[in-house]
Amino acid sequence: MAKINRFIQFNDETVDTKTLLLYERLARALADANYVELKERKLIEFQPEEGVVSMTVFWRHRSEEVMHAGRLSDIYLLTAGFWKHFNIQDWRKFSAKYERHPLRRLALELMMLLEEFRLIDQIKNERPGTIDAFDIRKKTYTAFHRTNVQTNMQKGFLADALLSELYIILHEGIFAESSINWGALEFELIKTILTTAYDSRSTEETTYIVDRLMNVIEQSTQDDLFHQYYSVADIFANEKITPFEYHEGMTDADQGEEDVKDTIEEIFRTWHEENEEEAGVHLQYELEHGRSSQAVGEEATEGSDDVEIEETGYGQSVGDMSEQDAEEERKQEEAHSGVKQAGQQFGKEHLNVVYEEEIVEDTDELENRKKLQVWREIETPYVRSFVKEMKKRIELKQTAKREGLLNGRLSTKLTTLLIDERPKPFYRKSAPSTQLDAVFGLLVDGSASMIDKLDETKQAVLLFHDVLRELQVSHEIASYSEDAFKASREVQPNTFSLMHTFQDRNRDSGLSILSFEAKEDNRDGFAIRWMAKRLARRPEKHKFLLVFSDGEPSAFGYDQNGIIDTAEAVIETEKRGISVLHLFLATQPPTEDQRALFSTMFGSKTAASDTVEGFTDQTLRILRKLLAIVIRTG
Repeated sequence: MAKINRFIQFNDETVDTKTLLLYERLARALADANYVELKERKLIEFQPEEGVVSMTVFWRHRSEEVMHAGRLSDIYLLTAGFWKHFNIQDWRKFSAKYERHPLRRLALELMMLLEEFRLIDQIKNERPGTIDAFDIRKKTYTAFHRTNVQTNMQKGFLADALLSELYIILHEGIFAESSINWGALEFELIKTILTTAYDSRSTEETTYIVDRLMNVIEQSTQDDLFHQYYSVADIFANEKITPFEYHEGMTDADQGEEDVKDTIEEIFRTWHEENEEEAGVHLQYELEHGRSSQAVGEEATEGSDDVEIEETGYGQSVGDMSEQDAEEERKQEEAHSGVKQAGQQFGKEHLNVVYEEEIVEDTDELENRKKLQVWREIETPYVRSFVKEMKKRIELKQTAKREGLLNGRLSTKLTTLLIDERPKPFYRKSAPSTQLDAVFGLLVDGSASMIDKLDETKQAVLLFHDVLRELQVSHEIASYSEDAFKASREVQPNTFSLMHTFQDRNRDSGLSILSFEAKEDNRDGFAIRWMAKRLARRPEKHKFLLVFSDGEPSAFGYDQNGIIDTAEAVIETEKRGISVLHLFLATQPPTEDQRALFSTMFGSKTAASDTVEGFTDQTLRILRKLLAIVIRTG
């Protein structure tokens, strides 16, 4: 198979994930809603179905100060303004009134222009800390509209030029200079009416002002807007946003609340609650396909001997288990496998993901056995030397003294009895440890982009497996992939192929590692959360999650937002006390774009190499650091 060098940059813009996550947390705090997600789109807008609040791309390619302040002003305006103080019912009445008006778009956008002005003024009064950001917003947009006035007049777009002129007058005052001759348009009367916007205190009052303006404007022109400047309330123009899809067996079920919603906050909150409880593919999937899971609620029924076991619970004991017990545990794990629904627990980007956990079967091919033998002959010196070094460190730790104690063995250094006010002349030897108190989860990207480096990746994974097995450290290895051919908006099938499980203990899984194959797409954030959940159940003190990936999240509806979701998954996992590291092996040195992408998603905990030998050194260096921490801290 020919080698290929494949790296996809989904967008020329570099995603500063950590900053976007901070913006999102700010948006959630101001909106008092944890389910809100922040994105960037052409214009500021709301998407209740997706739970999305969008700031505009208008602020890109500007100075850092302007870009940051501009984005903050978007968030303030959306969440502290429109979210709570924009009346949807008044907007709908206004929109319906202009349904067939020749200047409909101008009327709607003029309405939003005045509402934006009203809400900015209200936010600044309530939150003085927002003034600086709004001042920069005003300066930047005024310059933008000043340019637009000239450009649109030259092109004959009178309505567009007028909208820009009214923006300037509204923000700079009625005496703002204008170089445009408005001809038959009663511009002075328009300016006079516009000044009443300074006293507007509600959406309803704004509609009266726009009606008066439109009565004057429609006398002189019938040419509507050519461009769009606002889309913040477009989706709320209709009474119903999108009907919920109820399963055919739920026709008599409660269809949700029918109360009139006056604010965007109420619509978002209601949609979020009903979407969780009533709608969505996860409920439809459960009803049509069934699901093996723990019972929910208190309506339990008496058990029966012939009922099949669906879920198994495990205690936290770290005592030894026999091989027979381990094999039984493995069988139960396999019996419990099957198609599962991701739902809410793995993040908003994966609501419609269904996944299977399968055991990779050893392929008893002569080629694989020969390859395994060759690779192990190459890595044996590295493994042997590394294991010897770690065991020596463990022995040193066992014999090390802890001095300066209040009880224990009496030290030979008794000067402390004379010098110290509160002497501590005793010592103890550290308690011997027969096993490192650590556990590892290894995730291997199983997407098509790994095909050109599949053998190198398998060799690196095998090295990890052999080192951890020699040190008797619990670990699990799984590849992850998404079926691109079956993925759709309604359902995205994912598979975790387990090459070595925690229940396998020290079983040699070399052939399983060599037997896994690359498939189609990869959903990195979902895979990280999946493995983190498994690691969180482990009793070990030190937990590590390693990701072998080329750093390209690629799945259905999971491109640029996949980068953000992966970064968020890493942060969430680290907060659970699980260290996440990214390992990249390529046939060529990583580019600057690749390194930037890795840093965005995984921070500084990433290692890359373009040769197997170099990657072996990197791998052992990382393991040495991690295990040294385990030995030092116990």
